[in-house]
Amino acid sequence: MTEGRLRTFVTVAETGSVREAARRLYVTESAVSAAVAGLARDLGVPLVRRAGRGLALTPPGAVYAGYARQVLGLLEQGRAAARGAADPARGPLRLAAVTTAADELLPDLLAGFRTRWPDVELTLFVGPRRAVFDRLGAHDADLVLAGRPPAELDATVLARHPNDLVVVGAPGLAAGFSLDATPWVMREPGSGTRATAEAYLAEHDAAPPRLVLGSNGAVVAGAAAGLGAALVSREAVGAHLADGRLVVVDAPGTPLDRPWHAVSGPDPTATTRLFVDHLLGAPGWTAA
Repeated sequence: MTEGRLRTFVTVAETGSVREAARRLYVTESAVSAAVAGLARDLGVPLVRRAGRGLALTPPGAVYAGYARQVLGLLEQGRAAARGAADPARGPLRLAAVTTAADELLPDLLAGFRTRWPDVELTLFVGPRRAVFDRLGAHDADLVLAGRPPAELDATVLARHPNDLVVVGAPGLAAGFSLDATPWVMREPGSGTRATAEAYLAEHDAAPPRLVLGSNGAVVAGAAAGLGAALVSREAVGAHLADGRLVVVDAPGTPLDRPWHAVSGPDPTATTRLFVDHLLGAPGWTAA
C-alpha cells in the first residue's frame, strides 16, 4: 500500500473513470487499473465495480475512500508543516474560502501577502461552506475563510472579521416587501448563506416563493433585476447600495451578525501563522 496507489484510487473515486483518472494523473490507463487492483488485493475487498461505461465504488470502497482522502491530506499537511517549520516564508499554504469571502476579502489580502512573502507556495480553493470545511476536515486545507465552523469539526478559530447580513431588493420590490409573499432568490444547497436564509425564514414562520441561483453574483444580479429579495453580506452589495440598484429592506430581526472566521486545524503550520499575522494587520480583523 503506497501513497501513489491511494492517490490513484481517490482519483478514480472522484472521476468514476479509469480514463479520466489516468488523464489527471498523467499515467497510462493500465497503470491506474493495476494500482486499484493492487490496493484491493492488499485490503482483501473489492473497491470498485462496473457501472455503465464507468466505475462506481462498492460499499467497502466508499468507506475506504473517506479514509484514503484523510491519509493523503495528512501526508500533505505533514509535508507543509515540515517545510514551513524549516522556513515559513517558503512553505506551502493551502487556502479555502467560501465564494463571498473570496470575492470581498481575499483579493487585497492575497495581493499584500504575495508582495510581502513572494516565495510562499500559495493555492486557493473556492467553494460552498460544506466543501471548504470538508477540505479542512480531510486535512486538505491549511486555513479556511468562511462563517462559523461546524461544531463537530476539530478546528481552531484564529481570527474574526465583522460581517452583517442584510435583506436587499430592487427599490420597487422593497417598497411592497412582505416576508411571506415576496419571492426570495437564494444560493444553492450547501451554501452557508443559503442555510442562514432558510433558518431565518423558518424562525419567522415564513414560506415565500424561492428561486435558486448558482452563485453569489447571480443572486445579487437577480435581486437587482427585481427577481426577489436576497439575504447577502452588506460588503458584497456595497456598490449596488451606493448607486441605488439595491436597497436594504426593513426585514424583522435584521441585520444578522455573522462574522467571518479564519479557521485552521488543531495545529496550524508556521506558514499558516504567517498568513494569519498578515491578516490581523488588515482592517477589521481581530484575533480570536
